[in-house]
Amino acid sequence: MKPYFRRPTGQRRYKRMFVIVAEGSVTEQEYFQLLSDESIIHIKCLRNRGNLTPKEALLRIREHIGKESLRKTDEAWVVVDKDSWEEEHLDELHNWAQSRSNYGFALSNPKFEFWLLLHFEDGKGVATGEHCDRKLAKHLPGYDKHVDGQKFTRERIKAATDRAKKRDIPPCADWPHKTGTTVYKLVEKILESGTIRSAAMPRSH
Repeated sequence: MKPYFRRPTGQRRYKRMFVIVAEGSVTEQEYFQLLSDESIIHIKCLRNRGNLTPKEALLRIREHIGKESLRKTDEAWVVVDKDSWEEEHLDELHNWAQSRSNYGFALSNPKFEFWLLLHFEDGKGVATGEHCDRKLAKHLPGYDKHVDGQKFTRERIKAATDRAKKRDIPPCADWPHKTGTTVYKLVEKILESGTIRSAAMPRSH
C-alpha cells in the first residue's frame, strides 16, 4: 500500500513531520489535519478503511517507517482508544513507544471524543463512552464523527491541553487507566512547533 503523502521530488523537506496512525478512520484523521501547517511541519495521518485494533495500528506505523525512514526531528505516533481493549493489547504499543525517543503512544479513556470534550469543559464525571457522547452533544449538536474546524479554536485547543494535563497528575507511566487522555502530549508537541493554521483555527470572539 502506498503512503497517503509523498513529498514531491526536489522540494524542500518540512522542518518536522509527525506521522500518525489513529485507531479511528474519521474523527482523529480530521482533527489532526486541522493542526497541519505545511510551511513548518507536515502531519501525515495514515488513512484507514475502518477502525484498527491496537495491533493493526502498530503494524501500520511499522510498515510505513520501514518504507520511509524518519529524520531525527520527525516523530511517529499511534493514537488509540481504551474502549474494551485489555491492557495486554496495549502493552506492545507502550513498549514500542519506549523504544525510540521520537516514537509516541497516546490513548484516550474511554475514547477520543473525551479529548474533544475537553475543548469545551473539564469532563467531570465521565465514566463511559456513552456518557462522553451525551456531554459532547451539548457542545456539538448533531455531532457525527466529523470535525468542524470552526469549533476547535486556538484557545479551545490550549484549554483542552491544560485540562488533560491537570487530570494526568502525576503523569501516567503508560496510559490512562481511568478517565483521561494522553493525546495532549502529542498536541502539545505540535503546538510547540508552531503549527496551528489560523485559517482553519480562528480565534474565539
